[in-house]
Amino acid sequence: MFLTYTTLIVVPFARRRRARGGDPRAFEWHAFIPCRDEATVIAETLKRMRERFPDVHVWIIDDASTDGTGDIVAAIAAGDSFVHAVIRRLPDARTGKGAALNAAYAQLTQWRALRGESGTGDDRTIVVVLDADGSLAPNALRQASGPTAFGSTDVGAVQVAVRMSNRDDPAPLRGRGRLGQAWARYLVRMQDIEFRTTIAAMQVLRMRTVSVGLGGNGQFTRLSALRAASSAQGEPWGHALLEDYEVGLRIMLAGYRTVYAHDTWVSQEALPSARRLLTQRTRWCQGGLQCARYLPRIYSSRNFTNAGALEAAYFLAIPYIQLAGSVLWPSVAVAMLVSGALAPGGILGWISSSVWIVPLWVLTGILPFSLWPLVYVLREERHPLWRAAVWGVGYWLYMYQSYVCVIRAFGRMLTGRRGWTKTRRNAEAGRLLLAVES
Repeated sequence: MFLTYTTLIVVPFARRRRARGGDPRAFEWHAFIPCRDEATVIAETLKRMRERFPDVHVWIIDDASTDGTGDIVAAIAAGDSFVHAVIRRLPDARTGKGAALNAAYAQLTQWRALRGESGTGDDRTIVVVLDADGSLAPNALRQASGPTAFGSTDVGAVQVAVRMSNRDDPAPLRGRGRLGQAWARYLVRMQDIEFRTTIAAMQVLRMRTVSVGLGGNGQFTRLSALRAASSAQGEPWGHALLEDYEVGLRIMLAGYRTVYAHDTWVSQEALPSARRLLTQRTRWCQGGLQCARYLPRIYSSRNFTNAGALEAAYFLAIPYIQLAGSVLWPSVAVAMLVSGALAPGGILGWISSSVWIVPLWVLTGILPFSLWPLVYVLREERHPLWRAAVWGVGYWLYMYQSYVCVIRAFGRMLTGRRGWTKTRRNAEAGRLLLAVES
């Protein structure tokens, strides 16, 4: 099943054609940027957004920050009518990213009502969700306005590609030696390969199955689609730890299409720390487990294609498959060692009669992962082919982190831990490390 899925996503990705852009002036644009202790990055993000997209209203959600983020945002908003501060206070704050986005949605709705725009022009009003360190490509609005995106009236949401902004940083982890920097560069490059090939190819396949998933960074949605998604719960974003994928499901269940735009992108920082990477991916995995409750609605909905329902079911089943694999593969390895030890002729005789296992292992266990760096080198970034071979081995090993994360995610579910854990920014983590060392 896994080999079939790998083939299904790599072939359409390799044959993908470039999409045409449109006219951003046909729409009104609003960017939501949730912030929780983002003082190290938010001022630069705001400056970049206002310079690159001067007609976009930027809504900064300060989620009870303790590092002065709210003061920075309030000061900028006081002098710029296109910057809006959404200030959240405890005990209502820090209850998840979905709740923060819902607060901005409510304030945007009130703002439009005061301008006499309530209920009018919702189809032409686009909400963009960005991380506090997110950087949209200059052509992002043009691509989102194109005929295959919001230029088509049945499209409710667009997800753009994601790139790692620090992929070429020679020292992505401050305060570490040569070996630590090499490890950090490895993690950063693997994340860039992952987002620009594997995840992108999944999204290209979903274009055909009409089940594109939304991400938390570079997510574009029509205001009318958000209203439709909120009809059952009163708010568009839910409380799952994978709130981006959840809102995408709600939008599709409401009858809109979601599409993927690979010809534009949003940049974000890759995590050069294994600990922070595992924390982030555990949250994503747990969020996927929470979204599995939508499967009955997906299969009973007339708005999902059969292929889309199957794709969504496979995606939501991956954590359960990996959990089974975390038990199965070590058990198989032990059984093989025992079989070899007890086989007639000893371990060497068993190896000579079972040599076929090695190519099978390479075909099913290594090749489906190691081919993505080759795609990355040939289609995304030009690098020598020898790097594709080295990165291929590295990417295969990198993907084993998902087994660690799925075990941690199930552990959190069983113990009732459902809190949203923020991943520290690289500048913030580096500053903390230097403070500890000093």
